Amino acid sequence: MNTVSQPIALHSESSPKRHLADLGVLLKPRVTALIVMSAWCGFYFAAHKNGIRAADSLHLLAFALIGVGLVAGGTAALNQVLERESDAHMHRTAVRPLPAHRLQTREALLFGLAGLFAGLLLLALKTNLLTAGLSLSTSISYLALYTPLKKISPWCTFVGAFPGAMPPVLGWAALRGRLEWETLVLFAILFLWQFPHFFSIAWLYSEDYESAGIRMLPVVEKDGRSTVRQSIVYGALLIPVSVLPFVLHMAGMVYLVAAVALGATYLLFATRLGADAQPPAAPQSKKAARELLRASVLYLPLLFLLMMLNAA
Repeated sequence: MNTVSQPIALHSESSPKRHLADLGVLLKPRVTALIVMSAWCGFYFAAHKNGIRAADSLHLLAFALIGVGLVAGGTAALNQVLERESDAHMHRTAVRPLPAHRLQTREALLFGLAGLFAGLLLLALKTNLLTAGLSLSTSISYLALYTPLKKISPWCTFVGAFPGAMPPVLGWAALRGRLEWETLVLFAILFLWQFPHFFSIAWLYSEDYESAGIRMLPVVEKDGRSTVRQSIVYGALLIPVSVLPFVLHMAGMVYLVAAVALGATYLLFATRLGADAQPPAAPQSKKAARELLRASVLYLPLLFLLMMLNAA
């Protein structure tokens, strides 16, 4: 049976100020800011490992973060172009500029492409070709693999976690021009963190996703057991992986204690997701998903900040 709903009708308004604001929405500023922060963390540890002073690399850092931000924002805009019809079926996204018809698809497409290619050009000219190439592959995998897979299989979350974990790798590569073991550790932390984070979102908005025909795990397996199980498994794996920066002498004892404490707290919220044995569609279960989402949003910046402040 086809469960895709009719598009949600919205009143659209137009003004120069609103138009600029809508272009800003295409960039997904909060997500892009988190990506830039993660890239900064990778850059910081690459510099710290090689004894490079912040003042000596400040100009390169600026070019790297601006380039990564442009690529991320351009990719976000192109993603909204591809998902404009799905977004129109969901209350959470129906207010976005494209489904609400405040922006034309062609304009959003050109805006996204301009941001993407400007970022790639800046990275290629001011950092190195490795960073530009990795950024391009990240964007392509997100748009060409993850985005269409959301309509096909709940494996989309696993596939999407690969481009999602790339920002610290890009930051590291921007300074070093090559990848090293520490890069893999930062990648692994971000990779594992994403699963409880995105499962909590999918749990909260499972009805919306089902209306749009998006096959997130809580939509496909309606009892929620697989979602809870995977959230706990990935949350548990995150704890030992987050300890590796201490093992590799990237961060000190303060970070170690904080990483274990943060990881245990994150895992606790993941276990609460299924504590009341309620499926994702049950209103009672939404509270636990919302708390897990909040914990995930706090966990990552706190972990990276502490890692940088207690760099060994």
